[in-house]
Amino acid sequence: MLKRWVVMPTCLPLVIRRCHVCASDRFRSDGKFRVNAHHKLLDVWLLALCVTCGDTTRLTVLERTNVRSLRPELLDRLHANDPLLAAELLQDPLVRRRNRVALDWAGAWRLDTGGPDHLDREVIDVSVRFAAPIPVRPLRLIAEGCGLSRAEAERLLAEGNLVSAVRLSGRLSGDFTFTLKRGC
Repeated sequence: MLKRWVVMPTCLPLVIRRCHVCASDRFRSDGKFRVNAHHKLLDVWLLALCVTCGDTTRLTVLERTNVRSLRPELLDRLHANDPLLAAELLQDPLVRRRNRVALDWAGAWRLDTGGPDHLDREVIDVSVRFAAPIPVRPLRLIAEGCGLSRAEAERLLAEGNLVSAVRLSGRLSGDFTFTLKRGC
């Protein structure tokens, strides 16, 4: 029987960027936007606060964009400080590249395994789905989901008892499946 696991975000990730006030490198976004109008042109920024000193930085979302080129729903979401829109924009590679930032997902996601009923089986097939492109180590997910240590998961992989079509070392942010033999 195929088990389905889901990697879900629990909050917005931290933004990795150097603070010009205190030299910290982490900012927390609470989903607030600043929309600035210049006649018929708009600038839009996502605001983030330094986790150490509280200084504000702006992540550019739109620059000198004609107000008529924006969908009214998008403009309403920006004015309403929609946290889902903030999450979408933080995950957008174009926004991250434009602002030269990266994301720190540590502590901002959780694994939903659907319960511990699979732990006593000899062989389990698991499909892992990502609700958002969160880069995590597959071996860490497998160890956490099966109640193993990471060393035990690595040993099972080396012995051939943990098999997948994707490479389980390194980081993944996309869906994958694996089979674990001899039970968890």
